[in-house]
Amino acid sequence: MKKLALHWKILIALLLAFSIGLWANFTTESTIEKPAWFENLHYFTNFVGSLFLNALKMVVIPLVMTSIICGVAKIGEDKDFGRLGLKTLFFYSLTGLLAVVVGLLCVNLIEPGQVDPEIREKMLSGQSALEAQKVERAFEHADGGMKGILEIFQRMIPQNLFKAAVEGQLLGLIFFSLLFGFFIARLPGKYKQSQTIFWEGLNSTILGITNFVISFAPYGVFGLVTPTLMMVGIETISVMGTFALTVLLGLAIHSFLVLPILLRILGKINFFQHFKALSPALLTAFSTASSSATLPVTLDCITKRARVSKKIASFTLPLGATMNMDGTALFECVVVVFLAQLFGVEMTWVTQSTVVIMALLTSIGVAGIPSASLVAIIVILHAVGFPDATISIGVGIVFVVDRLLDMTRTAVNVLGDSCAAAIIGKSEGETGYYPSNPG
Repeated sequence: MKKLALHWKILIALLLAFSIGLWANFTTESTIEKPAWFENLHYFTNFVGSLFLNALKMVVIPLVMTSIICGVAKIGEDKDFGRLGLKTLFFYSLTGLLAVVVGLLCVNLIEPGQVDPEIREKMLSGQSALEAQKVERAFEHADGGMKGILEIFQRMIPQNLFKAAVEGQLLGLIFFSLLFGFFIARLPGKYKQSQTIFWEGLNSTILGITNFVISFAPYGVFGLVTPTLMMVGIETISVMGTFALTVLLGLAIHSFLVLPILLRILGKINFFQHFKALSPALLTAFSTASSSATLPVTLDCITKRARVSKKIASFTLPLGATMNMDGTALFECVVVVFLAQLFGVEMTWVTQSTVVIMALLTSIGVAGIPSASLVAIIVILHAVGFPDATISIGVGIVFVVDRLLDMTRTAVNVLGDSCAAAIIGKSEGETGYYPSNPG
């Protein structure tokens, strides 16, 4: 009997999670105190999901560092390094800009912030204690305007590499790994050979651990999604329905129109084949809401299912997991304009152009810090003149539907990274992508 492919297993797990989570939510909706079976189910699924997410995060840092070091060490001695770097930066900048523009058009056309005054007042006064705490924590990582952006980018060069690793500051670790791999390529013969063998052996070991962790993805996905739906449900999400639909529409246009066009024009690649090959990574991204945590699965899909070379994948994907945040940049832009509409703040096209630029910059710079999107939004709102009190209330409102949108925009982030790897690989003369049966 043919073994069921991983993406089908993950999809089944997602369907079960949605069914059980929403059933549990609706069954206990009218009860003040949740029954014992509800609490036990929530605890168990949350435990399983946390184990899987912790396992993914466990391999992220060693995988990112060894992959980049190995990739750059192989190409750093010739002109490939500079060429690949420029191609990667160009593609990431292009897709990020297109994503933000799509988001800007959607939010201006739909105008989700134009609501009835009574509804507006209810929304502004309904911030929960948990949401307020999240906003307060985010303010600790954000400062006003351009100063905030500059301070964020200072994290690119960490004072303490081990502290950066402990705190999950991927941008700094990636910068160090790029330098390390680049200078390995310039070592004398025997030293270069010994270093290359060591890091490739370490990378292969980490990949073995990663594949083992990925095999438990269906259980992890079920454990991550079920408790969220048990506590949130459809009713809460519907409060911010128009705003959520605006974001989802923008993400859909970028994913199923913009990226397929780029794949066809720049890489002569069929989007449906690419989407099928990346389906396990996209489903994992949706479940974990973390591009970094999904990176092991993305690397596995792009090399084994899409057949992009390890050389290209190990260079582009770790960078993309931190620097290429199409979904995040689109979301930030929509949130800022939405809040301006909600609070009656006039935003000229000049101001909105500033939002576009800052959304691009912050989507790169804040990727490795806690509450990344929230921090970026606060920085942008500061820059366009929102007072702290208004920012606190406004961002708290967004948290009503943030979990669903976070899951979705993360999947878009991963899809954008994978498109970059495939297109750049094609531009380097690679062939043999997408076998008839990727498994």
